[in-house]
Amino acid sequence: MSTASYTVTGMTCQHCVASVTEEISEIAGVTDVAVDLPTGAVTVTSDDELSTDAVRDAVREAGYQLV
Repeated sequence: MSTASYTVTGMTCQHCVASVTEEISEIAGVTDVAVDLPTGAVTVTSDDELSTDAVRDAVREAGYQLV
């Protein structure tokens, strides 16, 4: 298991959280995504270490930016 933390900007509501969670969850190997809306902190748990580019692309697909 691997856990990584990221910061996402632009989220303002629970719909934003759901969109980011959904897109990141589609990355192969991801087992859990936890998003803290007030801080923009996103913790991703996966079977193996994920590439930051894969997470960045998923966040971008949801309409937000990875810091």
